[in-house]
Amino acid sequence: MAAGRRAPPEPGGGPVLLQGIFGAGATPGAAPCSLVLTARELQVRRPPGSSGGSPGPDAALRLADCVGSVAFPAAAAAACFSVVCYPFRGPRWGSPARQRLERTFRVCLGPDADGNLRIAQAWSRRIRELAVPAVPTQDGDSYGVLPRPCRALVLLNPQSGTGRALEDFQAVVQPMLAEADIATTVFITERPHHAHEKVRDEDLSQWDTLVVMAGDGLLYEVVNGLMERPDWEEIMKKPLCILPGGSGNALAASINHYAGNDHVAKKKLLTNCTFILCKGLHTQMDLVSLSTASGKRLFSFLGFGWGFISDVDIDSEKYRWLGNARFTLGTLQCLAKLRVYQGRLSYLPAVPEQGSPPAPRDPHTPVTNGQAGRILPPAGTEAPGALPTDSLLVPLCQPVPAHWTVVPEEEFVSVYAIYQSHLGTNLLMAPAAQLHDGCIHLFYLKAGISRVALLKIFLAMARGTHLDLNCPHLRYVPVRAFRLEPRAATGIMTVDGEVLACEPVQGQIHSRLCRVLSGS
Repeated sequence: MAAGRRAPPEPGGGPVLLQGIFGAGATPGAAPCSLVLTARELQVRRPPGSSGGSPGPDAALRLADCVGSVAFPAAAAAACFSVVCYPFRGPRWGSPARQRLERTFRVCLGPDADGNLRIAQAWSRRIRELAVPAVPTQDGDSYGVLPRPCRALVLLNPQSGTGRALEDFQAVVQPMLAEADIATTVFITERPHHAHEKVRDEDLSQWDTLVVMAGDGLLYEVVNGLMERPDWEEIMKKPLCILPGGSGNALAASINHYAGNDHVAKKKLLTNCTFILCKGLHTQMDLVSLSTASGKRLFSFLGFGWGFISDVDIDSEKYRWLGNARFTLGTLQCLAKLRVYQGRLSYLPAVPEQGSPPAPRDPHTPVTNGQAGRILPPAGTEAPGALPTDSLLVPLCQPVPAHWTVVPEEEFVSVYAIYQSHLGTNLLMAPAAQLHDGCIHLFYLKAGISRVALLKIFLAMARGTHLDLNCPHLRYVPVRAFRLEPRAATGIMTVDGEVLACEPVQGQIHSRLCRVLSGS
């Protein structure tokens, strides 16, 4: 099995597309080698007739690992072409990670410098073409690949996480993007909502993708800034990319998981996510529309929480310098002062539950924001630029529809609605989640759970096995919409890690509303 992957690569290299004998290095005295290019790999062999040769390739560079190739003139009328790959390499301990591998080959087939350069360029060009990921053709999925050359707007928060985002971008990300022919414009945020204003007001047509190098909170700003634009429908077709520069990095960990990679963190996770950007494959992602009693409408890509998990997230902000370890310390502190919150939780199950009445053919009047009783135009007649309709929701001043489920318990330790697999780098909360599964994964912890049982759940969540504990206080249900009505304005509410005022809120999934760099 290829290190770092859950499935082995396809066997064999396939038909030969190019072959030749070149120098195995850039220097004039480089030993010769035989190159064989197939659709899947570049095979490096000893030339025919050399001693100690073997029938198979001495090395094979998988084009799935390749991010770039360039050709250039060399001394003595020769030319060279180089290939840059990031294969998985396994350490003696820990998870495998992608590591840079560059091979350079010297072309000197005669005294014609231009002819040698043309040969090197032909090899380099063909390698780049074959390294472009194949676009999947699964039913209902809409995949695409970033163009080359590619122009990226990078929105970077230098204060995210441990404060190393800019340093990590310059040391890790920029060199990889240059190898992949991705030119960057870096926008460094200086205050809260700076990125929100930038993407809301800026002409974004000059960039092919928007890259966020920060925590999940900055991407939340970007998504909501884009959704405030009059051309939001068109602009949301522009792929987004998240590079982990914060503390939690939940979406980055989720995308790494969806790509089939082993669990990694810190620089390894950053390298994996940058590699995904270099390859350029993007697909659609669901968003959740949240409406509050005070009239706000927000769009969320990660999750909404109330209670223990949100307490940990916000209370641990003062330990941001610890990086991801801040959540461990925050968990222990919140366990020591475990709170119970009172409220009513209702939801529309993704699959109708046994005994629940069927959905009405003529549902209640939907809403598009938290303003109770707002009447919507008939479907298909919305004004240009109108935001998507929350067709599953009724105004917060009205009871939920009869076909919804109302949780009988009204005392909770935590409620969390998540739409990605990971709650944090080390927390695999919803292993079944996908980027566009049309589902909100709703978890709630009922009051009465002991501190020991709660700690066991979070320890098991690191492996995604918390539901296997069969804890009677933990409930999980896939839903399409939900409503939470706190009895009092107590407790912390969060959306994508950002604080919300504690008030009644409801949300529904909107399938495939934006695009994201995905890796698979």
